[in-house]
Amino acid sequence: MKERVILHSDVNNFFASVECATKAELKDKPVAVTGNPEKRTGIILAKNEIAKKYGVKTGQVIGEAKALCPDLVCLAPHYDLYEEISLRLHQLYLSYTNFVEPLGLDECWLDVTDSLKYLKKNGKQIADEIRQKVKQEFGFTVSVGVSFSKIFAKLGSDLKKPDCTTVIDKKDYKKITYNLSLSSIIGIGKRLEKKFSSISVFTIGDFVKLEDAYLQHLMGITGVNLKQALLGNDNSAVADYYTLPPPKSIGNGTTTITDIISRQEIEKVVYFLAEKVSERMIKHRVVAGTLSISIKDNKLKKAHKSMKIKPTNSVKELAKNAMKIADQIWKYDYPVRAVRLRASSLSNADAVQLSFFDNKEDYSNALELINKKYGKIELASNMSKFINTSKHVQE
Repeated sequence: MKERVILHSDVNNFFASVECATKAELKDKPVAVTGNPEKRTGIILAKNEIAKKYGVKTGQVIGEAKALCPDLVCLAPHYDLYEEISLRLHQLYLSYTNFVEPLGLDECWLDVTDSLKYLKKNGKQIADEIRQKVKQEFGFTVSVGVSFSKIFAKLGSDLKKPDCTTVIDKKDYKKITYNLSLSSIIGIGKRLEKKFSSISVFTIGDFVKLEDAYLQHLMGITGVNLKQALLGNDNSAVADYYTLPPPKSIGNGTTTITDIISRQEIEKVVYFLAEKVSERMIKHRVVAGTLSISIKDNKLKKAHKSMKIKPTNSVKELAKNAMKIADQIWKYDYPVRAVRLRASSLSNADAVQLSFFDNKEDYSNALELINKKYGKIELASNMSKFINTSKHVQE
């Protein structure tokens, strides 16, 4: 069996990098994406390299970060934009192989084993080429690990940042990785790291010396499998991008620019969100059997409810059912600050018999075909009055 060549590409400081790449005015400024930029109690979700040099860290309270870096520019996250950039990155990776497996929005494994011959390049050369293309096309950087397995490719991408390629060959993987801390491994969080520290297991090398029975006692079969992977016996495949399972749920939410209170205003926002959710459901060829809506007022009081619905991915049906729920949980007597819609209990749309025009009035599917052929047509018009696109959130 020939040795596999697997890459792991990881965008450096993804959220902050996207913000800086899409906003020229942020060039050469320390930037952080934060949970709530209006409150010093919010936390840092991501920071750029300039902010990092001041000591700004992910998870830090904004007030602490500002004390270290008074000129820090704090921005709310734009999840819609991050997802769009993520999908564009996937298309770049797919030009090298169809074996592309995302790990979150900013990371992907690529199995390029079968691509080496026709590309006439080795793994490192492909990784370097990807790094250059990302810089040219997106304006930010990725770090790429190259190895014979998924776990060591992931370790490689974490070893040198930003904008580096790290190769971990089968002949020297122990020398490169066994002195690394346990927290370097995907799946080992702070709780497990603390548990292993209590028995003087601090590094990957310490971990692989543990008996299987003891690891099974601590972590179950997951621990045994992890040990085997770190011993170089990880044969887990990189998934084929085109056969990836659909998401478990699809949702969109928004924080409005100004508080809204009337049912008509909320309905417009709900329709806007239903369009976004429907678009993604159609893309994944799924329908939803459960719909949830969350409404938050300007005092941050939240109302939430879910409801079983007839399986659908129709904009009209999603919006209509969402408003049914809203009428049950909201009295339209307090100003609304945020609304979120989530579709779950997803199933294959091909397995559900749906009318092309639901109730002879729903043109959602037809409109989707038009959108694909001629460009996007927004169903919810004149939404700029209500929607703060800079705070648009996707689950």
